[in-house]
Amino acid sequence: MTNVPELFGSMVFNDAVMQQRLPQDTYQRLRQTMKDGKHLDISIANEVAAAMKDWAVEKGATHFTHWFQPLTGVTAEKHDSFISTDKNGGVMMYFSGKELVKGESDASSFPSGGLRATFEARGYTAWDPTSYAFIKDNTLCIPTAFCSWGGEALDTKTPLLRSMETIDRQAMRILRLFGNNDVMHVRPTVGPEQEYFLVDKAVYEKRPDLIFTGRTLFGARPPKGQELDDHYYGTIKPRVAAFMAEVDEELWKLGIPDKTRHNEAAPAQHELAPIFSTANIAADYNQLTMEIIKKVARRHDLVCLLHEKPFEGVNGSGKHNNWSLSTDTGVNLFEPGDTPYQNAQFLLFLCAVVKAVDLYPEMLRISVATAGNDHRLGANEAPPAIISIFLGDELEEILDAIEGEKSYSAKEKTTMRIGVHTLPRFPKDTTDRNRTSPLAFTGNKFEFRSLGSSASISDVNTVLNTAVADVLCGFADRLESAGDFNAMLHQLICETIREHRRVIFNGNGYDQSWIAEAEKRGLPNLKDTPSALNHLLDEKNVALFERHKVLSRTELESRYEIMTENYIKVVRIEAETMLRMARQGIMPAVVRFKGETAESALRQRTFMANVDVTPETELLGTLSDYANELHSAVRDLEKELASAVSCRSITEKVKLYSGSVIPAMRRVRAAADALELICAKDVWPYPSYSDLLFSEE
Repeated sequence: MTNVPELFGSMVFNDAVMQQRLPQDTYQRLRQTMKDGKHLDISIANEVAAAMKDWAVEKGATHFTHWFQPLTGVTAEKHDSFISTDKNGGVMMYFSGKELVKGESDASSFPSGGLRATFEARGYTAWDPTSYAFIKDNTLCIPTAFCSWGGEALDTKTPLLRSMETIDRQAMRILRLFGNNDVMHVRPTVGPEQEYFLVDKAVYEKRPDLIFTGRTLFGARPPKGQELDDHYYGTIKPRVAAFMAEVDEELWKLGIPDKTRHNEAAPAQHELAPIFSTANIAADYNQLTMEIIKKVARRHDLVCLLHEKPFEGVNGSGKHNNWSLSTDTGVNLFEPGDTPYQNAQFLLFLCAVVKAVDLYPEMLRISVATAGNDHRLGANEAPPAIISIFLGDELEEILDAIEGEKSYSAKEKTTMRIGVHTLPRFPKDTTDRNRTSPLAFTGNKFEFRSLGSSASISDVNTVLNTAVADVLCGFADRLESAGDFNAMLHQLICETIREHRRVIFNGNGYDQSWIAEAEKRGLPNLKDTPSALNHLLDEKNVALFERHKVLSRTELESRYEIMTENYIKVVRIEAETMLRMARQGIMPAVVRFKGETAESALRQRTFMANVDVTPETELLGTLSDYANELHSAVRDLEKELASAVSCRSITEKVKLYSGSVIPAMRRVRAAADALELICAKDVWPYPSYSDLLFSEE
């Protein structure tokens, strides 16, 4: 039986290990660096590195790596051994403070979006001491930021750390105005729920589309999918349970507080969720989680699919980003509290989120924009592309009462005057959870549900932190200069509700009427990645990130280039894979089946002149119709793809891929899926949806 307390964090150079292995003075100075971001003296770094190396070697590590998150969507690592030679040619194990704090990497093959020329290859990794080092595959992994020779961010961690400093600074200004002098820092905390699919490895290996793109490009719907709701929270199958148990153990070794596991809505779909962590640590944990579930799945002859929409017609996979703000004294700023001032403080922070979402909805949409997520957003499984906030009926009624200077009917009539008369104490869960809302308030946190399952959580949290910090900065400026704090506080909350309530929507986000209502309210509906990316360099967005020194215009321009190129490459790979599967697999199989059917009819007529071959004749006619449609659709896709590939303008190229190539791919799929349903199973060249979705037994 697993001893969880003994196992948990056993492969992490955590606080307990540091206290045990570092001199007290070194430990205290390192803790100060971790807490306040103070500079770490090289002599201290040398002591930390030596202790870290000794601990890692005792755990079986032979190498170390600066573990970072470039703009590729996955993590990167270059392994160096601890060995060094002495003057006699012998080997000793050595690791210096310089190697711990800073590394130099060949950055030439990582995306930079034009930040540097191809020949300017140098990049630097810098230790993030707020995220503990850990051992993975006998390698000491040191979480780091990654930047160019000129200091520009080439990763997702650097902007996230900058945004965390920004919201800390602005939230502290607000708390000081409310008389909170014991608080020293405010940190965004995140708990990302991770969805994924499992399929049998042997079946997966017969699907080129899964291998090359992560999703099925062909596949007729099976007779049974998720219609009976019998998979959601259902009994976990033994093979999957064994996989989940090993995932838990691997995560717990790394100090990742994996808490919940269950079956999700679609067949073969599952979810795990951790306990909340500080945003940058949660981002590290989630990247590790995705890596581990894929690795462990292989050990069970399964394959983990993290694509947002691996199967047409059943739910795709998301990643619910539960975001909140907490003080270093353990107070969640989105808890209403028990006193008038706590309630007023809560309402001010709540209004800051409402205003931030209304001012910067395009950036939130951009933060979840990928070619894969385009297949999922807006379906009856994920929030729409329209960014809105769900607060629940009771909170909205309270905001209405405050705005209108009216009484609020809860347990008793209460005059809604902020910070002067008593506000009602309302419970955490004042209404049901709205799964159709992109950003839902769920008692003491905001659940952002639009994020795709394969994405890093860093980008969305960078945007949330920066946008809310910007609003808090404006609030603090006005409150600090106000003659009457209470009057200005009341004015700010009323004004925010009045000017930004259009973004609050408590209804069904799946309902078509919401699209019309959102347009009437003036809310953007950015349906796909290209339309979202068009707003990345809007002046208000550039100004936001430059104002708070989170991302420069140059860094934002590079991200536009990288995200656009990534979209183009993903769709091109999918289109080329589809053409190969159609040309080399499906079309020959259909021709072969047509020939067998015609031969069967001819053979029957030869031996029995009066036999009725109507079924064969009708089947041949249907096969011919769909085969002709497939042939025509394949030729159209080849033409559209060639046009897109040859286009030189990146702006026009992305339009061709989204506006011409993707529709042509849909036509190819429709014809092929129709053929799958009328061809004999032993003729069809690829495993069916039934084979895939029910293969994890």
